[in-house]
Amino acid sequence: MKDCVFCKIVRGELPSRKIYEDKDILVFFPKDPEAKAHTLVIPKKHYENIFEISQTDLKKLIIVVKNLSEKIKIKLGAEGVNILHASGKVAQQSVPHFHVHIIPRFPDDGIDAWMKQNNIGPFNLDDLQSKINK
Repeated sequence: MKDCVFCKIVRGELPSRKIYEDKDILVFFPKDPEAKAHTLVIPKKHYENIFEISQTDLKKLIIVVKNLSEKIKIKLGAEGVNILHASGKVAQQSVPHFHVHIIPRFPDDGIDAWMKQNNIGPFNLDDLQSKINK
């Protein structure tokens, strides 16, 4: 896409600090990292979200996510990672190009990436399970 910021990075029209690149995947530090060694993993081909990305490209991307997470753990001493993704505006997707965040975790880093309890109202798990499995 012409105006997509991540596509511009892929094409070299915008600068980035590349961590990894192959013919299908690009990994770089975001402009405003949320944590030490926070990285973004994107397919070079434009897909807006999880609903559009091909299974083939998703498989390639998740293998890079795993390999890079292991490398961050070994080389930087991270004790864990949060792997985050958002698809759709309502899910707080910030850039309409499929991407996965790797957030390295260190003891006492002050990051709380887990969801807080919300008052979402009552719902029936049996009904939800039935609808999803149809």
